[in-house]
Amino acid sequence: MPPSNRWVRNEEGSAALEFIVVGLLLLVPLVYLLLTLGALQEQTLGAEAAARHTARVIGQAPDAETAARRGDAVMASVIREYGMDADSVDMAMNCVPARGRCPDAGATVIVTVRTRVSLPFLPPLFGLDRIAAIPVEAQSAQKVSRLWGSG
Repeated sequence: MPPSNRWVRNEEGSAALEFIVVGLLLLVPLVYLLLTLGALQEQTLGAEAAARHTARVIGQAPDAETAARRGDAVMASVIREYGMDADSVDMAMNCVPARGRCPDAGATVIVTVRTRVSLPFLPPLFGLDRIAAIPVEAQSAQKVSRLWGSG
């Protein structure tokens, strides 16, 4: 029997090594994917909660000053609760129909919250953490009472 065939047919001892190598090659990307999806879901839920609760407190406030104060308090609370980076969260508010003031009696307040999710374990070297960030946006609408600001 030629020596080349003898080595091909002898397979003892290599299965464990193959299992470990292939297992690691498949396991590491799977764990990274799970970490990324978990961070993305947390930030998505945080942005949605911030938009919904901020729109609700603005729509139910008695006047503009109270609405601004309560909106800021709710936004800060949600950012803290969901572990979001306060510097990367942007909030915009507009009203439909658009009038001189927003919010206004009878209008619909639309709150938009935008943030970015950085991929796990990316170093801030050369701005990689900003380049590889995933944008997340959430919107919520709340109807303002027709009697808003009159009391």
